[in-house]
Amino acid sequence: MKILGLNAFHGDSSACLFVNGVMIAAVEEERFRRIKHWAGFPSEAIQFCLQAAALTLADIDVIAINSDGKAARGKKIKYALSGKASLSLITEKLKVREKRKSIEDYLRLEFPKACFSGKVEFVEHHLAHLASAYSVSPFESASVISVDGFGDFASSAWGFGQADRIDVQNRIYFPHSLGVFYQALTQYLGFPHYGDEYKIMGLAPYGEPRFREEMDRIVIPGSDGGFELNLEYFQHHKNAIGYEWDNGAPMVGQLYDDKLSELLGAVRSKGEPISQVHKDIARSVQDCYERTFFHMLTHLHRRHSEEQGREIENLAIAGGCGMNSVANGKVHLRTPYKKVYIQSAAGDAGGAIGAAVIAGQRAGQSSASFSMSHSYWGPSFDDAYLTKVIRDQSNLGHQGLDQCDIRYDLPLEQLVEHASNAIEEGKVVGWFQGAMEWGPRALGNRSILGDPRRADMKDILNLKIKRRESFRPFAPSVLRECVNDWFESDADVPFMMKVFQIQADKRGQIPAVTHIDGSGRLQTVTDESNPRYYRLIKRFYEKTGVPMLLNTSFNENEPVVCTPQEAMACFLRTNMDVLVLGSHIIQRSNSV
Repeated sequence: MKILGLNAFHGDSSACLFVNGVMIAAVEEERFRRIKHWAGFPSEAIQFCLQAAALTLADIDVIAINSDGKAARGKKIKYALSGKASLSLITEKLKVREKRKSIEDYLRLEFPKACFSGKVEFVEHHLAHLASAYSVSPFESASVISVDGFGDFASSAWGFGQADRIDVQNRIYFPHSLGVFYQALTQYLGFPHYGDEYKIMGLAPYGEPRFREEMDRIVIPGSDGGFELNLEYFQHHKNAIGYEWDNGAPMVGQLYDDKLSELLGAVRSKGEPISQVHKDIARSVQDCYERTFFHMLTHLHRRHSEEQGREIENLAIAGGCGMNSVANGKVHLRTPYKKVYIQSAAGDAGGAIGAAVIAGQRAGQSSASFSMSHSYWGPSFDDAYLTKVIRDQSNLGHQGLDQCDIRYDLPLEQLVEHASNAIEEGKVVGWFQGAMEWGPRALGNRSILGDPRRADMKDILNLKIKRRESFRPFAPSVLRECVNDWFESDADVPFMMKVFQIQADKRGQIPAVTHIDGSGRLQTVTDESNPRYYRLIKRFYEKTGVPMLLNTSFNENEPVVCTPQEAMACFLRTNMDVLVLGSHIIQRSNSV
């Protein structure tokens, strides 16, 4: 059974391939199109998945989509007839639905020489999210929750996973959404682009939750564990917002109503200096999200523990809000759950996995037959190809390479020694290895690395490479066995999806990865999951006594690099000091 799972016509369009219940490949379309959060039909991602398994479209039995236009049909009709929605909003929704019905047309257009004779399976959006988390988790049974903006007229869903199946118990429907709340307030604070919510998480620790009372007027928790939005402060439920999800960066119009400024003050314009008020509002937004989310989880835990007749410890989280690593790191403190799993692509991209899993179950397969313990499912390039790329660029006389020292085919020990020395000396190192990561985080194969001990490293990276807001933090990649010595947790966090407090007496030793509130967004690294990256961190540890490296994504205001050509281009147009491509090292001569 060969199944292609797709996230199509959502932000972060993606594809994955399952063969007999085992995932072979998974990748987001943005990495090929070079446009962040690219939305549309993921033809390039499909092509990669097919090539990874030496298949053609004709070999595929099922194409599964993480959307089902028939879902919640009664609720959609009822809302349309209620008079609450404008004609423009209804028309906008119908156009999106029609586009998602034409998968076969897109296949014929993008793969004209292939003949797909399999079945197209539509999977309700939040069911796909739930399955994307539980089915590849290490848990035999678990509470499962999905929270995002909207998908198939719902914003949240939860249930219980057991014996490879999920009992979906409830949903929160349009127009109420925690994802829309967070995105609307992100826009209000002057960050208008799709996916900018992480900037609010980065800004929040600089403020205080002084606007808690105001937030409580916007989001109202329910006695059943759900919530409602005070719709006076939003307009997504009544007017066409201008959603654009077709062949480019997702575009979302203004979600908040102008009345919000009466509650919180003037809207911050894009580019306007960030004041303390903005920081306090950001903190209040994060605080409101956390309190509402933990309210949901507490009720969910109580229900499932009563139903199962035992204390439920396991929780799997999915949906775009599952990317809120700050909240994720507090689940064990603020709820009774002890173990939390979030896969590396928790947002819409990850729904491709859930769609494939559910399609497999409908076709008679038990479930996914693996636990996702690493994120390395994308394109990879062997050393022979990497050598050719470097030499081709050199032969073309690429500006900048003539000022670099290039060393080929270094043994692993020399490679690690050279790279760790460069990092210890304060240099910025591009690290390009193995298969590209699945999900938005760079996890040691498409990373830019630095010394976490240097107080000026954040400024160096922001100035020389990233060119981004100064308040945004950088993350530590930590040897798994050393986590408990440095963090107030011993959790295994391979996908950088949780933020924990760094132990107070260690914060001064690693200022470059310690946020202003004493926290760090943890990534744990094991020899089993990524032996080359593990060896590099361990060698740095042996030299410095610090078992971690500063890790940020290998990019410069673009999607994470996919190919060695993109890595070299990023290296040459920035002030990066060293580039490690497989077993090869390129170093600027003035950095030697």
